[in-house]
Amino acid sequence: MQVLNILKSKGTDGVVTVKPGTLVSEAAKVLAEKRIGTVVISADGETADGILSERDIVRVLAARGASCLEDTVDSMMTSKLVTCKRTDKADDILATMTEGRFRHMPVVEDGKMVGLITLGDVVKARLSELAMEKDALQGMIMGH
Repeated sequence: MQVLNILKSKGTDGVVTVKPGTLVSEAAKVLAEKRIGTVVISADGETADGILSERDIVRVLAARGASCLEDTVDSMMTSKLVTCKRTDKADDILATMTEGRFRHMPVVEDGKMVGLITLGDVVKARLSELAMEKDALQGMIMGH
């Protein structure tokens, strides 16, 4: 299965972004309101400058206390992004996310974001694919 199929199955449009310079407290509100685990930092809403997750915020919060909420997202975001393309295979993305120990990956083509996939999206797609393969094999064995 390709990333393109995962994006289609999600049925959501766009990627939630905040601009550089946004306060971490504001980004945390966006995460809570949208019930999502990460926000992409983007000056223009099309290119990914960085990514900030709930985990990033919690780690800094534990180390420095609540004052970190008044920092800007630029100071906390991961700026060395790992991205994928729509044509990449789910198994490869799953391996990359597992090895890198992260759960969100922007889908980028021609320098612009076309989506965002999560580890959960990839696992769900892979389980669906395995269920279809199982059904097909059972059908062949049973002669259907």
